[in-house]
Amino acid sequence: MQNKIIFGVIGVLVIAAGGYYAWQSGMFGGQGSTPTPPAPVEDTRLGYASSTLGVSLKYPRDFTVDTAYAYTGFPKKPILGVKFTIPGSMATGTNLSSDTGISVEQLPRAKNCTGDIYIVDNVKPVEMTVGSTTYSVATTSGAGAGNFYEEMVYAISGSQPCTALRYFIHSMNIGNFEPGVAREYDRAALLRAFDTIRESLVLQ
Repeated sequence: MQNKIIFGVIGVLVIAAGGYYAWQSGMFGGQGSTPTPPAPVEDTRLGYASSTLGVSLKYPRDFTVDTAYAYTGFPKKPILGVKFTIPGSMATGTNLSSDTGISVEQLPRAKNCTGDIYIVDNVKPVEMTVGSTTYSVATTSGAGAGNFYEEMVYAISGSQPCTALRYFIHSMNIGNFEPGVAREYDRAALLRAFDTIRESLVLQ
């Protein structure tokens, strides 16, 4: 009788050990199972490169590129560059204007590359570091006839020639629309799109 009990205990131990090994090896989807790697996310952005500006970047394929762009805030001294304008679908049905966009601009003669030299108003820039890039950031805003204008300039500190990215946001007073005609634009999504373009910029 005692032998039967001993053999029974041994059998239970063997079965338990086998089950634990199977669980560890992933036969039953346990801890040891190899997770299925996530599917790679396809990068649908387009690439832009300019030997004239000495820059390259990536931008959403539905943005419009204007290689003849010049910032005319300074009437006697236009700032040359390239602009990436939002698609009409981003503005349709909202209070955002379709001329909103992000531009890359340069001031080759600038001795000190700071954001305020790209802004007409007298503003004080602040320093911001993202990764290995340090920016001199200057912002301004204005309003008129129910329109709001915002400019955020990210000048790349130490760049030669002085290179900056300008966020230009033109929106309209939502209160001027009939109820249900337009909704407030998604500011967070717009800034994320601009930030992604800015962070992709490479000085050649």
